[in-house]
Amino acid sequence: MKWLAKLNFSWFKSALDGIASDYGSDAGKFLQSRSLVISVLALFFALLLLGWYWSREPQQFTISDLYKDDAQVVTGTTTTASLIKVVDTLLDKPGGYIANDMLPPGAWLDNAPNWEFGVLVQVRDLSKAMREAFSRSQSQSTEDSDLALAEPRFNVDHKSWAVPWPESEYSDGRDYFSAYQKRLLRNADSAQFYARADNLRYWLATVEKRLGSLSQRLSASVGQRRINTDLSGDIGATQSTEAPAELVVKTSWFKIDDVFYEARGTCWALLHFLRAVEVDFAEVLARKNARVSVQQIIRELEMTQQPVRSPIIANGEGFGLIANHSLVMASYISRANAAIIDLRELLSKG
Repeated sequence: MKWLAKLNFSWFKSALDGIASDYGSDAGKFLQSRSLVISVLALFFALLLLGWYWSREPQQFTISDLYKDDAQVVTGTTTTASLIKVVDTLLDKPGGYIANDMLPPGAWLDNAPNWEFGVLVQVRDLSKAMREAFSRSQSQSTEDSDLALAEPRFNVDHKSWAVPWPESEYSDGRDYFSAYQKRLLRNADSAQFYARADNLRYWLATVEKRLGSLSQRLSASVGQRRINTDLSGDIGATQSTEAPAELVVKTSWFKIDDVFYEARGTCWALLHFLRAVEVDFAEVLARKNARVSVQQIIRELEMTQQPVRSPIIANGEGFGLIANHSLVMASYISRANAAIIDLRELLSKG
């Protein structure tokens, strides 16, 4: 705290002296004004400290944290429990759910809300996959009743501060997943989780696109001229509107830290889901000799969760003197995404 002692507070003393001269000998009014100024400053610094505490990212959890020692585990319960735990963390972390706060310090924060959005996108994708693929044996089978009610709850606008409240809707979605998990544990015929290679590929296809988009947005922090490859690979392909042969892609300076923390939240949620998938799809991965592929993806995602030791998200040139945190994050995400593409290809083989 040596830096605090070196700060020059002469402006504060001058302000108090000015108030004193205005009131003259009326010491009572002067003391009241001074107390008011001190109280406002104390409240401001208290809100800053609270905002810093709320902005701290939650710790990772392990599969063993999801169960008690004597807990029963059946196929699908680990993935479901991981999803429930991620939603609980989203709602119950310090400060709770912040993205829709209208009062300080939540209204001042942007890193935590973007982290929350990254987590929420992965929750939405996995809940959709569980409703449409993991819990259904074939395309003509009926969907699970609890999952059909849970999945739409997570699609409520994450910034809504009026009805419907995101916190209430996400909590209801978690409760429906808990009901589904209990039915799995009771071996109820109406509750199923099919750990098949095609189901896993269905979810990984969505993850692949999410990570690819994030990698591009992170890389665009320095601005790039890119060749338009939208129609490559198909000579007869067309699109609705004309587009230039070259595109200038650059993430706004004001959005760089937003994209960075959205990527952090995405990778935080995704690495937990992959740890759960490694358990529920153990036999499928073993038959394809693909378990090490999943572990390598998890390893790359873990690297994205290293502590940020800079007070700001630096945006130096790619080979410049100052670091570029977005490019470092894009590197890890691109490696994870490439491994996911290889894993999907491996799972598609007989």
